[in-house]
Amino acid sequence: MLRFASLGSGSKGNATLIHSGEILILVDCGFSIVELTRRMSRLNCEPGDISAILVTHEHSDHIQGVAPLSRRFKIPVWMTRGTWVACKDTGFDSVQYVSPHTSFNFDDLQVSPFPVPHDAREPCQFAFDCENQRLGLLTDVGRVTPHLIESLGQCNALMLECNYDPEMLQNGPYPPSLQKRIDGHYGHLANIQAQSILQQLDTSRLTRLIGMHVSEKNNNPDLAMEALLAGMESETCNISVADQKNGFDWIDL
Repeated sequence: MLRFASLGSGSKGNATLIHSGEILILVDCGFSIVELTRRMSRLNCEPGDISAILVTHEHSDHIQGVAPLSRRFKIPVWMTRGTWVACKDTGFDSVQYVSPHTSFNFDDLQVSPFPVPHDAREPCQFAFDCENQRLGLLTDVGRVTPHLIESLGQCNALMLECNYDPEMLQNGPYPPSLQKRIDGHYGHLANIQAQSILQQLDTSRLTRLIGMHVSEKNNNPDLAMEALLAGMESETCNISVADQKNGFDWIDL
């Protein structure tokens, strides 16, 4: 059985759990060990249960807790070589370099990285396959690419970034330089871009859809939900939005 949960999603910290059989994968860790432990306890697990840490890119809201966690609990870390080069703290217990074009396995859980346009050294996102179930994760992306669409085909569940509403960003508190970065080709996905991705994907198997990395200043959950609903033709898909404080609880596939 494949299941997944978020420990928090947003600019203040990101961490996602993927569980299959005896394998518990943590994707990113933007929290301290104390905070991660507190958040994991809500899901009846603890840092010592983690089999491996996958890292999408080197920005602090995704990586600041990875090296301390890896060292304390002797957890191997998987990341692209470019991400490793860009890391401020490379004191991992061990590191395995990922090619964003090559899949690898943890027992019967297949992990398929794919490259994404974002203002990091060599960022990637992931799809997970286990027993005819496919889970996709896509955040921290500036624009939609054909390869991105191809990489997320036939998902049963999808965690999809809905970072900002363009009007709220334009009229919000961020300076023009930061607005330009977020709205650029190497920034984040707007609600309308998330909607466009869903309209291009084969969503015939999609039963769970979660909006991720929703900005607390430049978006709101209602606008994100509106975009996700508009992007889906199926009325049988369960749609929700993750938040910064609680993420979301375990979802079974």
